[in-house]
Order: sequence, then structure tokens, then C-alpha cells
Amino acid sequence: MINIVLFEPEMPANTGHIGRTCVITGAKLHLIEPLGFHLSEKAVKRAGLDYWPRLNYERYLDYNDFLEKNPTAVGNMFFATTKAKNRYTDVSYSDGCYIMFGKESAGIPEEILVEHPDSCVRIPMMPEERSLNLADSVAIVTFEALRQMDFAGLETKGELHRLSW
Repeated sequence: MINIVLFEPEMPANTGHIGRTCVITGAKLHLIEPLGFHLSEKAVKRAGLDYWPRLNYERYLDYNDFLEKNPTAVGNMFFATTKAKNRYTDVSYSDGCYIMFGKESAGIPEEILVEHPDSCVRIPMMPEERSLNLADSVAIVTFEALRQMDFAGLETKGELHRLSW
């Protein structure tokens, strides 16, 4: 299982989409407060569709609360940031790892990043652009981690509905 950590998420629709990604990949979602919205907002539920009730998630008062309740995250966490030197494909993800994503307006605080320079990863993009949508970034990195684990536990073959292959 992969653990997706959202540091102070601000946009309900992105969080809804990320929740849906977590459900279909079997990942656990960790939400570090403050949240910029209420989880009961329509935008969260609309984006998460009917997946949201099946989401495995936890909320934390702050980063220290998260670390205290998830001791296995220490030394087993990657930090997705536009400021990283490593590409997200340059590291080795393992079962039970944590991948943190920052809030849309500011990312992960630099005070956290400087403590983990080798665990910071980035998605390559054009130099003059700021960043990808948060939900897209989570999907990209999550599926790379799952690919490295050979998509363990996930259905890898589909079937047609009306016809057969």
C-alpha cells in the first residue's frame, strides 16, 4: 500500500479527485490540517463521485501530529516539489512508503524540504511554468510508485463489456 499525504490542501475538487485515485489504487490518504474547505462540501463529493465513502483516510492537526501517529513515515517518505533536484522516476518506492504533496498555493514548507533533500522529487516540466495541477501530480507519482511495484494487488487486465477479445 502507498500512503498519499496532502499538506494543508486548499481545493476541494483536487482533494476529491485525489481521494478517488487513492480508492482505485488502494492507497491511504493522509490529510494534514488546516484544510481550506470542509470535507462535506459538494465539490469534494462531486470530484470523488461514489468512491469517497470507500476512501481510507485520516486527518491530522499538523505535521508533528502526522509524524507522531505514523512513525514508519520517518525515513520512508518522499516529498513531491517543484524545487527538487531528483526526478520522481529517479527514486525507488516501496510498499508502505509515503509520498507528500504540498498545498496548491505554496507547496511543502521549505523547512520540511531542507531536512530531506535526497527524498525530494519533481515532475519535469517546462522551465517557465509553475506547476501541474495537484491531482494530476498525485496520479503521476502514485502510478510510477505502483509501476515499480509491478502494480501489486491491482487488476492489470480489463474485459470488453459487449464483445470479447
